[in-house]
Amino acid sequence: MTHSTFTNPTIDLMMNHVSVRSFTSDPVPDEMVDAIIESARRQPTSSNWQTYSIIVIRDPATKARLMELSGDQGHVGQSQVFLAFAADIRRLDQAASLHDTAPAGGLNQTVVSIVDAAIVGEAAQIAAESFGLGAVMVGAMRRHPEEVAEVLGLPNGVFILFGMSIGWPEGDPRAPGLKPRLADALVVHDERYSDAGYEDLIRSHNADLADFYRRRGQNLDQAAWSGPVARGVSEKTYTELREFIERQGFSLD
Repeated sequence: MTHSTFTNPTIDLMMNHVSVRSFTSDPVPDEMVDAIIESARRQPTSSNWQTYSIIVIRDPATKARLMELSGDQGHVGQSQVFLAFAADIRRLDQAASLHDTAPAGGLNQTVVSIVDAAIVGEAAQIAAESFGLGAVMVGAMRRHPEEVAEVLGLPNGVFILFGMSIGWPEGDPRAPGLKPRLADALVVHDERYSDAGYEDLIRSHNADLADFYRRRGQNLDQAAWSGPVARGVSEKTYTELREFIERQGFSLD
């Protein structure tokens, strides 16, 4: 793929994205958080169902508990505001009951809610960065789903997909440069899918990523991408999740 010379402030913002995990103590205005959420909520949603919810968390005690449940990721507690993004099919039941019917359920309904929440979450991250804020998504909210649900008072039909720590960045998060992404040829396909040359491209990416980590003072082996991936996929994680979301009323069949 040839990178386009066309750009604008939105493209520049997205091309310079970094995940920020260290924040100052400066407050984030409520009005700014409102703008982030409202702009994110204008993004696409399947069939206008809007099967997601956003929980805005500022209370230090709640953030501290969520930090613990996310594997003690310090930025969760340090963030000025933490957003929890939920797949939410509860309103579908309520809407259907107004017409004396009930949702049929099924896997697609679950997928719709997950996609809806993911879209609004990504939009919120871009909106936050447009104000100069730093943010990082926290998938580890799924690590202990039952406990997270208890902390946030989730009813049936709702579960947290991921969270987002937001605050003003401490230092320059782009100082080491931008983390390399996989080569275009590994991700972008013209007309038909092709995995030709994948192994060589992955080895090349391993070297690029290892060099990036060295510039940050981190010593990793040359398999900087494929090594962690191999270790990560070699065992099942978040094993409580399926049983929990099925108890919450989400179908996986």
